[in-house]
Amino acid sequence: PHFHLWQLLTYGFLHGPIFHIVFNMFGLWMFGGPLEQAWGPRRFVFYYLVCVLGAGLCQLIVASWAVQSGQLYPTLGASGGVYGLLLAFGMRYPNRIIMLLIPPIPMPAKYFVILFAAFELWSGITGTQAGV
Repeated sequence: PHFHLWQLLTYGFLHGPIFHIVFNMFGLWMFGGPLEQAWGPRRFVFYYLVCVLGAGLCQLIVASWAVQSGQLYPTLGASGGVYGLLLAFGMRYPNRIIMLLIPPIPMPAKYFVILFAAFELWSGITGTQAGV
């Protein structure tokens, strides 16, 4: 009853704690900059918004299961769009070296994408991290 279609995009511009927006904007800057230079601004924005929309739709499906079990939580943040940029970055620049922050370990983007996706999946399944 309180759902509006535009919320599938606008949730990506809302954030919770300050660290949430800081890390999302760091990811947007780190992975989005090279992609925007390679693709141009129009294609970059289109791809980013499609990723936000796709993540929102996936989260809507998962949230519908959670509602059935009595769990409610909001969907917010640019993480879905940033994860899409990370995937595109890893595919376009697979051998570009990325330096992890903690611990400071250099690794090719293709391995970073796989490692990060596996960590996020594990975090979501084990309940150590909630939301998109």
